[in-house]
Amino acid sequence: MTPPSDKALVPFVSVENMMRLVNAMGAETVLRELASYIEADFKRWPEFDKTPRVASHSTDGVIELMPTADAENYGFKYVNGHPKNMKEGYQTVTAFGVLSSVANGYPILLSEMTVLTALRTAATSALVAKYLAPKGAKTMAMIGNGAQCEFQALAFKAICGITTVRLYDIDPAATAKAARNLAGTGLTVVACKTGEEAIEGAEVITTCTADKQYATILTDNMVGAGVHINAIGGDCPGKTELHRDILLRSDIFVEYPPQTRIEGEIQALDADHPVTELWQVMRGQAEGRRDPRQITLFDSVGFAIEDFSALRYIAEKVKGTEFFDMLDMLADPDDPRDLFGMLQRAG
Repeated sequence: MTPPSDKALVPFVSVENMMRLVNAMGAETVLRELASYIEADFKRWPEFDKTPRVASHSTDGVIELMPTADAENYGFKYVNGHPKNMKEGYQTVTAFGVLSSVANGYPILLSEMTVLTALRTAATSALVAKYLAPKGAKTMAMIGNGAQCEFQALAFKAICGITTVRLYDIDPAATAKAARNLAGTGLTVVACKTGEEAIEGAEVITTCTADKQYATILTDNMVGAGVHINAIGGDCPGKTELHRDILLRSDIFVEYPPQTRIEGEIQALDADHPVTELWQVMRGQAEGRRDPRQITLFDSVGFAIEDFSALRYIAEKVKGTEFFDMLDMLADPDDPRDLFGMLQRAG
């Protein structure tokens, strides 16, 4: 049988190769470099074709497609969110993505994105905090110590200079897991027994829980003046983490309002409640943190441009390395009109 032509082959980054790449480079290096790609794309936000993600909701969870494109490339991510999965031995979130050429529609990268999404979410959080967190912040409370926890902690260390993380989860085993994994990273890790204990002395509060419900992970009396809240758990209709009164006291920053108003913490507010788009802050067109007592809130739901940036980054990093395979994905008949003939001759 004739081997596939070069045009039939697409670079593929498997989970194994993604992990090998990250470990070869070091997680903190990857997080810093990934944040720089995300920042560069946020600064050219108007160039992108933008749409809220296409979501299919069920009683068990959600499956989403997240597309975007600039003049050169098209990217999308397939991702699920199923909170019950952990009890059944599955990941709550899994993902894969494709980056393609706008010029001819051919994929230029297929990649796992379960690990990559964890990295890009953490890189985005810390990048935003660079603009919004109190100057000189050193301590972060991490409420919710699941799969995203360690990525967030390392991103805030690498990008924002955080030195202490205070961990709390309703499941003490999750906190113990995170503390083990963060040992030896240079962070001071404090395991806490309550959310209230975790936020003591914290200038940054990150909430990252998985229940698909309206929840109150932070009550109004837990949030004092001057903190930055990185709310990353609420990411679909009917799923929030913060008491409404916290939102009313905060300056709220979002990725893409048409999506965040449906999925984020601000779904609890009026549809015209004022928010600031992060790309405008990064371009110097809007204010970020303006005074020490201001409460800033990043209402994070994740947006397709962040995944586009991550795919663009990985496509560049694997060039000339051994961290990818070539997959025979695209039919390439000698005569583009003779697809059936190619099939027939292969028999």
